[in-house]
Amino acid sequence: MPRFPHRQFAASTTPAATTPASTSQGEAGLGNLPEWNLADLYSGIDAPELKHDLEKAASDAVAFEERWKGKLASEAAQAGSGGLGEAMRGYEALDELAGRIGSYAGLLYAGDTSNPVHAKFYGDVQQKLTDIGAYLLFFGLELNQIDDALIEQALAQDPGFGHYRPWVEDLRKEKPFQLEDRIEQLFLEKSVTGRGAWNRLFDETMTGLRFTLDGQELTLEPTLNRLQDADGEVRRKAAEALADTFSQNIRTFTLITNTLAKDKEISDRWRGFDDIADSRHLANRVERDVVNALASAVQTAYPQLSHRYYAMKARWLGMDVMNHWDRNAPLPETPQAVIGWDEAKATVLDAYHGFSPQMADIARQFFDRNWIDAPTRPGKSPGAFAHPTVPSAHPYVLLNYMGKPRDVMTMAHELGHGVHQVLAGGQGALMAATPLTLAETASVFGEMLTFRSLLERTTDKRERKAMLAQKVEDMINTVVRQIAFYEFERKVHTERRNGELTAEQLGKFWMEVQAESLGPAIRLHESYETFWAYIPHFIHSPFYVYAYAFGDCLVNSLYAVYQNSESGFEEKYFDMLRAGGTKHHSQLLKPFGLDAADPGFWQGGLGVIASLIDELEALDKAD
Repeated sequence: MPRFPHRQFAASTTPAATTPASTSQGEAGLGNLPEWNLADLYSGIDAPELKHDLEKAASDAVAFEERWKGKLASEAAQAGSGGLGEAMRGYEALDELAGRIGSYAGLLYAGDTSNPVHAKFYGDVQQKLTDIGAYLLFFGLELNQIDDALIEQALAQDPGFGHYRPWVEDLRKEKPFQLEDRIEQLFLEKSVTGRGAWNRLFDETMTGLRFTLDGQELTLEPTLNRLQDADGEVRRKAAEALADTFSQNIRTFTLITNTLAKDKEISDRWRGFDDIADSRHLANRVERDVVNALASAVQTAYPQLSHRYYAMKARWLGMDVMNHWDRNAPLPETPQAVIGWDEAKATVLDAYHGFSPQMADIARQFFDRNWIDAPTRPGKSPGAFAHPTVPSAHPYVLLNYMGKPRDVMTMAHELGHGVHQVLAGGQGALMAATPLTLAETASVFGEMLTFRSLLERTTDKRERKAMLAQKVEDMINTVVRQIAFYEFERKVHTERRNGELTAEQLGKFWMEVQAESLGPAIRLHESYETFWAYIPHFIHSPFYVYAYAFGDCLVNSLYAVYQNSESGFEEKYFDMLRAGGTKHHSQLLKPFGLDAADPGFWQGGLGVIASLIDELEALDKAD
C-alpha cells in the first residue's frame, strides 16, 4: 500500500550530539568512546535551516498536490511529454527532504528518550511530517490506478520515469492491497495517535526502566551485559533483576502488545492479506513459501544445532543442565580482558581491509567523521543499529559498547550495514532502501569477515575453541533464536484474533518456543516467562526477526562462494550492495549461483553452523 515518503524511525536510535562530536570516557579500559555529530543533518533543534526545510517541505507538498493530483493518467497517456518523470523527481526530492528532517528528529530522540525537550520535538516533527504526507499520499494511489499497459508504455517512452522502474514495479505489487483514497488518508493521519504513539510509549517505558543489582540501579544494556559475566552468581542476579522489573511492568507491555497486534489485524483485514505475516513478506519482497521453507529448515535443525551445542556447553561449564541465565556465559577459555575501543576498531577495519581496501575505507569514515555513537547512557536507546538517513547525507551507527567480544562483532555487524547504506545511496532516496532480508546480508558478512580474520590468527587450541564457541552462539542467536521469535509472533498474532491475550498467555507462548528451540540442556525458570517484553522488533517491526536468519544463512552460502572463487567475487559483491532496492533477491543472488527458492539453499547455510559445531566436538574429544 502506498506509503508516506518520510522514513519511520524504528526501535533504537542515538544521542543528542548537535555540536561537533565529543568523546566520553567509558568504563575502565574502554578508552575514549565517540559520540556522533548530528550537525551533518542540522546544527540544532532551533537551527534556521531546519525551520526553513520544514516550511519548504510543507509548501512544496501542497504545490506538488496542486500540480499533479488527478493528472497522472493523462501524463501517462502522453508519455513523450516527460511529465511522469518530472513528477517522480519532485516526489523523490520531497522524500529526501522529509527523510532528512525525520532522521534528525529520530536520532536526537533515541539518544535520550528521557529528555522531554527531545521527546516533544520528535513528536512535533512526526506530526508535521504526517501532515505533509497527507498531501503526497495521492501519488502512489493514483499511479496504481493507471492501467498496466499504459504504465509500461510510459516506463518505456519516458526516460525520466523509466529510471524509477524498480520503484514503480514494487509499488504495483502493493496494488491489490490498496484501499480507497480517503481510507488511506485516515490510516496515515491516525498512525500518529495510534501505532506511532504505542511505539513511543514502549521506547520511553523501556529506556526508563531500572534494574537493581547489589544496591545499584542499572539501565537495560548494562544489566543484559551481566548475563555474559564469568561469575555464575552475577549472571543469576542479573537475570532475577531483569525478571523482577519486567514483572513489575508486564501489564504495560501486555497492553502495548495487545493493542499493536490488534492494530495490525485491523489493517491486514481491511487490506486483504491472507496470512498474518504477508504484509511483512510484501515489504521484504520475499515470497511466503521462501520464508516458510527457511523457518521449517531451521526448526528441523534445532536438535543438530542448538540442542547439540548447549549440551556440550553444559559439560564444559561442569553442569548437567544450564539455567537460562547461563546461555551466554563465557567459556573458561574465553579471555576476560576488556577490549578497548581502539583495539576493536583496528580489529574490524583490518578484517574489512583483508577482503577489500575499499570496504575498509568506507567503514573508516564512520570513525574519522564522527558517525558513531558508542557509550551507554541513561535514556539512550538500547541495542545497536545503523540508520541510513538520506543519500545526500550519510548513515549513522549507534552502539552500546562495553568491551565484550560480542560488542566487537556488533561493531562489525553495524558497520556492514553502514557500508551497504553508503554504497546503495547512489540509487537515490526512493530506491536506496534494501528489503530487510537482503539488508542483513552485508552486516552478517561483515561479522563473518571479522570472525574469520581473528580465527586465522589464532593458533592456541583453547583460544580457538573459545572463538569457535562464541561464533556458534552468535549464529544460534541469529538463526535459531530469531526463528523462535518468529514462531512466538505467529502464536501471538494468531491468538490475538480471538481476543486479548493475558500476560500469562504471552508468557506461555514464550516458554514454549524457547523450550523447543533451546532444547533440554537449558532449564527455563518461571522468571524467564516475561523476557519477551524487551524485544523491540515485536513492537516496531512485526515479523522483522526472520530477516536475521535469512541473512545469516544467505551469508554462510555466500561466504562459501567467496572462499572458492578465484577472482571477481569482490566486484560482484559490491554490485549487489550498490543495487539497493532496485533488484529482487533472485536477481542479486544469481551472479553467485545461489537461489533462495531452492530448498537445498537453506540446508547449505545451516550446514555451515553444524560444521562449526562438529569442529568444536572434535576439539572437545581431543582435550
